[in-house]
Amino acid sequence: MTSLRINRLHHPVTVLGHGVRAGLWVQGCGLGCHGCASRDTWDPLAGSVVEVDEILAWLDGLPEPLDGLTVTGGEPLEQPEALGELLSAVDHRRRDRPRPFDILLFTGRAAHTLDRPDTLRAIEACDAVVAGPYVEARNTGVPLRGSDNQRIVIRTALGRGRYADPPSGARLQVATTGERTYLIGIPRRGDLERLGARMAADGLTLQDATWRS
Repeated sequence: MTSLRINRLHHPVTVLGHGVRAGLWVQGCGLGCHGCASRDTWDPLAGSVVEVDEILAWLDGLPEPLDGLTVTGGEPLEQPEALGELLSAVDHRRRDRPRPFDILLFTGRAAHTLDRPDTLRAIEACDAVVAGPYVEARNTGVPLRGSDNQRIVIRTALGRGRYADPPSGARLQVATTGERTYLIGIPRRGDLERLGARMAADGLTLQDATWRS
């Protein structure tokens, strides 16, 4: 069976796309963008190897309302075959869902490379792709992007309706899984440093912060 190396799955996600979503963080990224807030997803040997069928079963078991799936990382397009198999299955199953369900993918690859034969299968089911490397100096707070050089590539009518002009809004969400607390979303430049300083002022200590890994 096909498997995907992932960092984590999470539901609900409310800051990385339209509405209430499922989130998949893949593991492994060779881009290493300076200032990345998810350095824990870089190591290609970390995380967990999970069969595609297990991820599909997890998605099928999530409660409604569910507006879509967000795939980020890590660099999703470093596992194009497994990701393509997963998203093709999600595309097929979403036709039976009670409400529109979009697939949104974040990649550090440039937009003009998305249709290459080696990555096409991984994106052909996507409604929209946020593409381009993160550039810390260009983190200006544009909606749904870490830096203003990144492009939102619209691929379907549903993607156009939801992401052609994404609204600004909350950018960070706090989630707790076991003993770990995660920040989900796209921080503005300086947000994480301000958070650390505020926590320190309140007597709280951050350990193993992902953006310091």
